[in-house]
Amino acid sequence: MSDKKTAEKLLQSYRKLASKLVATGPIIQGTITRRTITKKGKKPGESDKSYGPYFQWTFKRAGKTVTVNLTSQQAKLFQKAIDNNRKVEDILSEMRRLSRQICDASAEGVKKRTRKK
Repeated sequence: MSDKKTAEKLLQSYRKLASKLVATGPIIQGTITRRTITKKGKKPGESDKSYGPYFQWTFKRAGKTVTVNLTSQQAKLFQKAIDNNRKVEDILSEMRRLSRQICDASAEGVKKRTRKK
């Protein structure tokens, strides 16, 4: 297959990936953690008490870790946005790989010299 046909085929794959980005919803970075607090009974025979679940969103801002408490409804929305972000990162990684191949196939590179013996 010629370089021109190869480049065109790679461009088609690239465009398919780009169209997936358009369909993506909100994106955010971070992690959602579900927490439950259990307190032991103070007296013998007293049962333990559980509180929660609580949801926390943790992310980085200016190199520092930030933690935000969320309701269960917020946690679901934020988790969807985090999942979207991971999909976008995967798509961008593939687009970068294809871009390199497209550039290689679209332009002639430097010719290698042959060694003299």
